[in-house]
Amino acid sequence: MATTIETQSVGQLGGPGSVLARQRRDHAEMDRLMDRYRALGDGAERERVLKEIVQLVFSHAFAEETVLWPAVRRAVTDGEELTSRVEEEHQEINDLVAAIERLEPGTAEREEKVERVFALIRQDIRDEEDLVLPRLQEALDTARLRRLGAAWEAVRRSAPTHPHPVVPRRPPGNAVLGVPLSLYDRLRDGLGLGVSGPWGRRILSGLIGLLVSGAVAVLVRKRR
Repeated sequence: MATTIETQSVGQLGGPGSVLARQRRDHAEMDRLMDRYRALGDGAERERVLKEIVQLVFSHAFAEETVLWPAVRRAVTDGEELTSRVEEEHQEINDLVAAIERLEPGTAEREEKVERVFALIRQDIRDEEDLVLPRLQEALDTARLRRLGAAWEAVRRSAPTHPHPVVPRRPPGNAVLGVPLSLYDRLRDGLGLGVSGPWGRRILSGLIGLLVSGAVAVLVRKRR
């Protein structure tokens, strides 16, 4: 039986292009950024690091839910149970970060929620690296892990970078809604609105409403 991917070499994981190696690299970067956030005092740099964490976590999770977890459910006997557990963690992180984005930096309530998010992210990493990904490693050969890694990376690079309550955790709903929400998020990021930009949210609220409405209409037509 495969062991945790945390301690395996890149070669054991299928090479740098394998989805396992790509996942672990992102997880290591999340850990580094969370440690960096804790080491900084209040200020613009700390908010910049938090914004970077949010962008990485949500693009990473979207790629998992769109590409990786469907592959786990197809290839692993108890894949449904394993991925459902991780999806619940993702939803809790989504809800907490959405609440953080409504709060002013430096408040005790906001910092408490940030710490809860960090704890959940670290728990999610352990569940993925110790439970889910070793099972996928057992089920797929190196070539398939690399193909899956390429698809995962393509989705991650064009994924939403902030929490959105309207996005389902599974395809096809997340894939359909992800396109307009990714455009919205990347416009928001490009304007430098950070994780707590109330004026930006007001300016762009009409845009996101139009984008989501159009995506929902597409999804409804697909189901007919």
